[in-house]
Amino acid sequence: MTQLESFAANSWEARDLRSMLHGFSHLGTLQENGPVVITQGEGIYVQDVHGKRYLEGNSGLWNMVLGFDHPGLIEAACAQIRKFPAYHTFFGRVSEPSVALAEKMIQIAPRPMGKVFFTNSGSEANDTVVKMLWMINRGAGRPDCRKILSRRNAYHGVTGLTASMTGKDYVGAFGLPLDGFLFADCPHHWRFAAEGESELQFSARCAANLDAQIQAEGPETIAGFFAEPVMGAGGVIPPAEGYFQAIQPVLKKYGIPLVADEVICGFGRTGQLWGSQTYGIEPDIIVASKCMTAGYFPMGAVLVSDAVHDKLVAAAEAYEEFPHGFTTAGHPVGCAIALKAIDIILNEGAFDNVVEVSPYFQEHLCRFQSHPFIGEARGVGLMGALEIVNDKEKKTPFPPEQPVAEQIANVALENGLICRPVGQAIVVAPPFIITKEQIDELFDKLTLTIEKVLGAKA
Repeated sequence: MTQLESFAANSWEARDLRSMLHGFSHLGTLQENGPVVITQGEGIYVQDVHGKRYLEGNSGLWNMVLGFDHPGLIEAACAQIRKFPAYHTFFGRVSEPSVALAEKMIQIAPRPMGKVFFTNSGSEANDTVVKMLWMINRGAGRPDCRKILSRRNAYHGVTGLTASMTGKDYVGAFGLPLDGFLFADCPHHWRFAAEGESELQFSARCAANLDAQIQAEGPETIAGFFAEPVMGAGGVIPPAEGYFQAIQPVLKKYGIPLVADEVICGFGRTGQLWGSQTYGIEPDIIVASKCMTAGYFPMGAVLVSDAVHDKLVAAAEAYEEFPHGFTTAGHPVGCAIALKAIDIILNEGAFDNVVEVSPYFQEHLCRFQSHPFIGEARGVGLMGALEIVNDKEKKTPFPPEQPVAEQIANVALENGLICRPVGQAIVVAPPFIITKEQIDELFDKLTLTIEKVLGAKA
């Protein structure tokens, strides 16, 4: 009997298996186990169609930071739908909430920014930045200045351009990356440092390698450098100590714009409002999404400095417009929700709670460091990861036929916890509104799960 046949014909699971194609899902496991169909949420918990309750340890996809039933966000959406339900930002026309949100984004940016361009996702925002950089350089008579630097193990999106910036092996499934997309070192000290190399020494080596790579490629051919403050989908990898302080002078020396991909870190996840503030980053361009609407609406944004905006305006003169945009970007309902989400984060205690409970969260996370099959417990703010290893001393992973992270995530579901496997790491990034008691619950469930799968205690 197939898994499809084991479900009632009219069940949500059977209907899913007949009709849905799931992104970033192990399709074989899905066919074996069936989907988890969520029907409702309350606070940091969600409930499936069978009434089983789960603590959402990943805030959906990092984004549902204010929980799943916030009355203020629901009312903001309803009020805007009643007033003016939809519009665009083309041809110089715009809705009031779009303007108000652009003002707010500039006001709270980690450094002075000039203008905001709205998109529907982080992927679209990063894609937009690449096109902006290409257009600026072409307009300035530098059509060969098109190369884009990212980093190994980075994640920047799923469009053709942003997947080309994503330093993951799986992009090869699409014949990517495209030509001209380059990858610098991954700043993961635990995994890539030489024996006895300190974090500062490792960061200095990354910077020296970057300088050599830029010289080899030709500084005049490189349009921009993209970096997440913390590599989120890479497995919650905070940069080594001094990393951004080491690489930023290299980029400035060659006049290469620095793009901070704040899709995951922005709006409080790292314990400061922006990851750029946490790590002393001074970006020329900022990309935001996810927490911007607390997950209640698809939205992204690009914030550009005055200098970048001026160059874009000059390049657009040849076309009498900026020939780029999305039908639903700057959607009035999404902007109204974002304005309310930002207000809740800043003024109604959500960010204050992140600051208060993050040390407690990290304390729980670090306790796993003594586990015989956990090579590294790492994190910052309200995000963390446990790197599972087969040999702790040698840092060797389990063989591919033993997908331990996937097994842990599946057993966690049985225990009422949603966590995320990334390679051979388990990632947790709960909503900003989580309490200390709920942090206890999260890690109690995770401990039981890991003990069951790995057969060992910390």
